[in-house]
Amino acid sequence: MMTVYFKGFPQSDRNEDLKMVNVDELEEKVKQVMPEAAYYYIASGAENEWTWRNNTTAFNHFQIVPRALGNIDHPSTATNFMGLDLQTPVMISPIACHGIAHQDAEVATALGAKAAGALFTSSTYANRSVEDIAAAAGDSPRFFQLYLSKDWKFNEMILKAVKAAGYKGILLTVDALVSGYREANLRTNFTYPVPLDFFTRYLGGAGEGQSVAQMYASSAQKIGPADILKIKDIAGLPVFVKGVMSAEDAYLALGSGADGIVVTNHGGREVDTAPATIDMLPEVAQAVAGRVPIIFDSGVRRGSHVFKALALGADLVGIGRPYLYGLALGGPKGVASVIRQLNTELEIVMQLTGCKTIADIRRADIRHLPYTADNLPSNTDPSVRKAYPITQENQMQAVTTDCDSGASAH
Repeated sequence: MMTVYFKGFPQSDRNEDLKMVNVDELEEKVKQVMPEAAYYYIASGAENEWTWRNNTTAFNHFQIVPRALGNIDHPSTATNFMGLDLQTPVMISPIACHGIAHQDAEVATALGAKAAGALFTSSTYANRSVEDIAAAAGDSPRFFQLYLSKDWKFNEMILKAVKAAGYKGILLTVDALVSGYREANLRTNFTYPVPLDFFTRYLGGAGEGQSVAQMYASSAQKIGPADILKIKDIAGLPVFVKGVMSAEDAYLALGSGADGIVVTNHGGREVDTAPATIDMLPEVAQAVAGRVPIIFDSGVRRGSHVFKALALGADLVGIGRPYLYGLALGGPKGVASVIRQLNTELEIVMQLTGCKTIADIRRADIRHLPYTADNLPSNTDPSVRKAYPITQENQMQAVTTDCDSGASAH
């Protein structure tokens, strides 16, 4: 185990199983190995982070009713999603720039997902190529998240590469047409420290050194029904509309030819004071009425959260920040450890509610109570922000240049 550096940016090279009581423990531990700006890029949300916090706390608005005399044991988390056999309903949701957590970036994440039998999703803003990920992960199932560009030649290059690399579906992001007002990124002056593959191959290195807002500026701000059909025509793959938070948008997506729905508010990173995703899932699920699959994410930190999302209509449940913490602390094995921790908690709830299979969870008894939400400042607000730890592993290094080769020397 050691820290490697990309142009002075520290990257983990770990590959070890992680011990944890719950996945929340990793958020504090990861500060020991990750620079402050990178940590807050992952950990923070938009504005006062009301939505970011309530994505998790809102799971308490729904209560699981235990069941007795269920006559089952050894519940199974295995499931089938669009013909893909998975060992868990927990999936890897797309996040940009895994290189801020590990030197092998998305390749390491994909290997962790493969080991856990989970669906992996790669981002348009990934550091590693879809070809590298496919070569490492083999035939394990994977999807691709698309930030639609204003430049359709760029879109076509991406979609053709994704299809050729064996990806099984597209998640079209429609809820992040511009960057949300992310105060943590502004306070820490975050820019992407590692090149983003698709931008490198198309534009010759764009992405590295860019802020989140600068990257989003290249994305299409106008996305309509015709774009879904055009993407399907080019890629020849199912297209899920990612960012649906109302019945109206679910009807619109289905009417536009969407093959699936992703219920998400982008992890609370776009519109602050948007409803918690779990609060909107029942409405969307009722509108979809089983016509297409539903993926759910935002705020998932417990196996009981996974259970509730499945019971309320989701087919798969995505995680984001926790697996990136696992990636930084343990590499591929760390990612798998996070998924298995959630599986362990999920199996306990399944046993105590008489659910032998994932399909049985759809019949679970879930109750709903009104609630009052918080109005706290963001976790990077000067009034609550704690001093960031300084360790040998999480510090930037000055970059020197090899005069003969031009390569960075570390």
